[in-house]
Amino acid sequence: MRIAINLIGYTPGCGGVETYVTNLLIELQKINFENQYIVLCNEDAVSSLNVHAANFSLKVYSYQEYSARWIMRGLIKRISGFDTLCRELDNLPVDVMHHPLTVLNPPGLPYPSVLTFHDMQQEFYPEFFSRSELDTRRKSYLSSVHEADAIITVSEHAGACLIEKYGIDAGKIHVVHSGCGDEFCIRDVSTLSEIIAKYAIDRPFIMYPAALWPHKNHQRLLEAVKILVDSGVFDGSLLLTGAPMDAETKLMKVISRLGLLSRVRWLGYLPKEDLSYLYNLARFMVFPSLFEGFGLPVVEAMASGCPVICSESSSIPEVGGEAALYFNPLSSEDIAEKIAFAWNDENLINRLKVIGLAQASKFSWAESAKKTMDVYRLLGDVHLGS
Repeated sequence: MRIAINLIGYTPGCGGVETYVTNLLIELQKINFENQYIVLCNEDAVSSLNVHAANFSLKVYSYQEYSARWIMRGLIKRISGFDTLCRELDNLPVDVMHHPLTVLNPPGLPYPSVLTFHDMQQEFYPEFFSRSELDTRRKSYLSSVHEADAIITVSEHAGACLIEKYGIDAGKIHVVHSGCGDEFCIRDVSTLSEIIAKYAIDRPFIMYPAALWPHKNHQRLLEAVKILVDSGVFDGSLLLTGAPMDAETKLMKVISRLGLLSRVRWLGYLPKEDLSYLYNLARFMVFPSLFEGFGLPVVEAMASGCPVICSESSSIPEVGGEAALYFNPLSSEDIAEKIAFAWNDENLINRLKVIGLAQASKFSWAESAKKTMDVYRLLGDVHLGS
């Protein structure tokens, strides 16, 4: 079978989707040698895609965001309704095309299509999007899920959202959970001193790894820390990591206004290996996100032996299972209460570590790749008349 993985429009640095794409490619190359794969991508994505297996090849297109061809494509599409990318992809020698980025790009291709759908945050928190972005998402997401022949969702929750909000037939949906990379593991204590020095860690801490998107809910977490500091039940610090998304200045103003400059540190975007070491050092990871398609940090922290205190919303309980302590992410007071409870209970911390490791072991990229191949095979058999 010949499979195309369509990453046109993919740009490195896009958080959980990047983790999904790169790990799926790595694992497919490890376990699948009989199929032929062609990976379609932009010029600026090539260096981030580890494509090396003999049955995998790259085909590069000049459609990266804001390039001349990208702009011209948009103009022609608005004026005539025709997508010039269709012409370029129309005659590829493939039996199945996988679109891993939530939308079909472009729609209307003649190949059986597998679509990975990550989440529909805009249907639950429209206030976090501009009118134009909201419009674009709703139109492209809705048309893509109805046109796709098979849909992979990264959680049961994401699949349920498709059924509830978009009326998708449950038989078209295949739940394939995301995995956890091998770099997230328990480190030898002797290897931690370098990270302690690198980040000048001088007191016990909790951490929150998340880009500064509105749905990540940093504001309520900071309010919770303010409650804890003022009540004298928290003598540690909070380390924040993640991509700034042009919101770093706003974050620092909130931290300053709440009088938390000595207790909260913004470290920015960190290498994954450093993140794993910080998980090993943290007393626990707190995850107050309002909405997740999967929630990778939850399983990554658990795999690193880091207890998790997290939001009870969307897919997060599906990932955390019985191995996390949950709070209402809309209540700063409840977040503060659960943090204080865990901070001062050594038995709870130790129990969450143990059951967290067991929970994390349920998620692997190898298993994700195998289940994704099953969807390819199912669609390919129909297409080839088997």
